[in-house]
Amino acid sequence: DTTRIDDTRIRAVRPLLTPALLEERLPAPDAAQQLVEASRAAISRVLHGRDDRLVVVVGPCSIHDHAQALDYARRLKAEADRLTGELLVVMRVYFEKPRTTVGWKGYINDPHLDGSFAINEGLELARRLLLEVLEIGLPVGTEFLDLLSPQFISDLVSWGAIGARTTESQSHRQLASGLSCPVGFKNGTDGGVKVACDAIQAAQASHAFMGMTKMGQAAIFETRGNDDCHVILRGGKAPNYSKADVDAACALLKGAGLREQVMIDVSHANSSKQH
Repeated sequence: DTTRIDDTRIRAVRPLLTPALLEERLPAPDAAQQLVEASRAAISRVLHGRDDRLVVVVGPCSIHDHAQALDYARRLKAEADRLTGELLVVMRVYFEKPRTTVGWKGYINDPHLDGSFAINEGLELARRLLLEVLEIGLPVGTEFLDLLSPQFISDLVSWGAIGARTTESQSHRQLASGLSCPVGFKNGTDGGVKVACDAIQAAQASHAFMGMTKMGQAAIFETRGNDDCHVILRGGKAPNYSKADVDAACALLKGAGLREQVMIDVSHANSSKQH
């Protein structure tokens, strides 16, 4: 009776659809592929100093309503077009919410906000929304929190974030090393920037780790490393967007042999949570 020692705290195990099945159901049309490819390349040019525009990732804290998200996207597209000479606008489309303790974990985990955890439906709704935002003409950015969910949606993402709570996670650094998009690492929740610098160095390296293929099979992934990573200053015990904070972060980056550039998060601790 292996239940004496195995899965003793598992209440239920339910089937999960595979990324390949979801992609077959909701394929990326050629126009979407072209937008993702072009916007990733444009963000990379900014990161490597070949484009002097600012990358701006803007959108709601997290997605909870499909129609509201699309309404926001249409309004944002008009502004993105108007400011295209100065700004490279990416819509923030976050589906996963990291919690300090417990709470609603996001659109993928619980799309009905009622504790039903219809994760298969959440994955389909998330991918459908990304395709519709791309159809409007906006590239999208999201936070990668769960280590399996990127297989379902990452082909549609132009910029990714690793949050303050997971920047120090080896698994997320390995994930970033294999992602096809540029990635921003947030400073730690205490405001420390060194963990984000360390994360960039780790993500630039190649790694081997266990994961799930598009066909739903366990596999060993070997990555090439990601040279399109950067730091996000999101505040900590105090805001860290001042010139002195930026200079200090850039000095730390320079000391590590990394590009002296940061993205400022104008929410979270930098806004003292006053939107």
